[in-house]
Amino acid sequence: MTAATTPAHPDSGQDPSGGGPDSGLLSPVRAGTPAEAATSDTAWLQAMLDAEAALARASAAVGAVPAEAAAVITRTARAGRLDVRALARGARETANPVVGLVRALTRAVAEESPDAAEYVHHGSTSQDIFDTGAMLVATRVLRLVHADLERAAAALAVLAARHRDTAMAGRTLALHAVPTTFGLKAVGWRRLLLDARDRVAALLDGGLPISLGGAAGTLAGYLESGPRDRTGHADRLLDAYAAETGLARPPLPWHALRTPVADLAAALALTAGALGKIAVDVQSLARTEVGEVAEPAGEGRGVSSAMPHKRNPVLATLLRSAALQVPVLAAGVTQCLVCEDERSAGVWHAEWQLLRECLRLTGGAAHTAVELTEGLVVRPERMRANLDLTGDRIVSERVSAALAPLLGKAPARRLLTHASAEADRTGRTLAAVLNGLPEVTRHLTAHHIDRLLDPEQYTGAAALLVDQELGGKPAPRNTQSRRTTLTP
Repeated sequence: MTAATTPAHPDSGQDPSGGGPDSGLLSPVRAGTPAEAATSDTAWLQAMLDAEAALARASAAVGAVPAEAAAVITRTARAGRLDVRALARGARETANPVVGLVRALTRAVAEESPDAAEYVHHGSTSQDIFDTGAMLVATRVLRLVHADLERAAAALAVLAARHRDTAMAGRTLALHAVPTTFGLKAVGWRRLLLDARDRVAALLDGGLPISLGGAAGTLAGYLESGPRDRTGHADRLLDAYAAETGLARPPLPWHALRTPVADLAAALALTAGALGKIAVDVQSLARTEVGEVAEPAGEGRGVSSAMPHKRNPVLATLLRSAALQVPVLAAGVTQCLVCEDERSAGVWHAEWQLLRECLRLTGGAAHTAVELTEGLVVRPERMRANLDLTGDRIVSERVSAALAPLLGKAPARRLLTHASAEADRTGRTLAAVLNGLPEVTRHLTAHHIDRLLDPEQYTGAAALLVDQELGGKPAPRNTQSRRTTLTP
């Protein structure tokens, strides 16, 4: 029997039809995280039920539904009372899960109060409930992400302050460039997380809206089933629904105006990308031959199935995997802005899983980043050893800048290019080569040359930038590099 036709073991807990829960086997970045729980089928079902219950309460607040009926609906709207798998299978017949949800909820409410059952989904439509539920799920995940970004940023602030003056090789196009500090690198990572945090905060501060439009975005169903006096009824209902859900009131129904979802996806892509930048830097710095940082150790963490000596950078790997996936998924969500008519046939539906994966992956990555940043091991001695690999040539730029006013910019650069190549070819220090060049020694003493070639003294404004960023002061703008003073 082939693998494709092998039935599930009777004790496996799987649906014999091939279904079953998505346990995150192929997505370890979110497996077991709070974001995974907040985006599970059960959590999504509960959010839609919360949307139904909030609509009943809002309708009661404006006199369209009896208060007793709203209370029964609210008490009954619990995911544990419904069969998630049955709703999922039933959605194949209706193209969305809300139709089956409304039927199941109505039956459950009728068991307690047949009269209250008449007011389930009062005047509403599937997209209002699904989209409002989606915004509730997103809000819950974004709160988790926001807290994790804050915590990871705080850990990076500690690292930046501690290593404010820890010199290391700056690398451009994978090669040694000029010296920098680990403090500046860490505070740069922190800035990315704060930028992402601010985008998330903007969405949480009134950016995620309720969906209330009715069958074609006219609110007709809500008005028809409301009080006879319709003056102001729509406004009161929208305000009441926003208050009951804790979401924002949109300027218009947005069934076919998908800006809220596209904006949410964009913020999640930015967040995942910010986390991914940290991940690739950690992976690069943790290479065996670099060894400047290491991930926090844990029992069984990073083990190889074949090589006992290895401890792989798994946290950074998880972050990077999310950073590569979320922007692609977010692009799919953005594409769903292009939808026809007052409700799309397939475009709206295509958003659902894309958005959920964006939320899951970004939430899982932010959660993972906390562990990485709080436990990151920094090795200044390796940073100094690697800085020395290029020798004093790593600050050739500084000598070129010092000689430029004396020899001319182009001649000074040519001289240092040739001198650096000679030092590399012969294995001599750049200082030794420069001390043998009359055009240099006419202007610089051996003491001056040694001072200019000290890499720890050529980190520019790195320390100042760290101080300003951690102190909340704006960095100076339009500043020019200071020329090196050549006095003894």
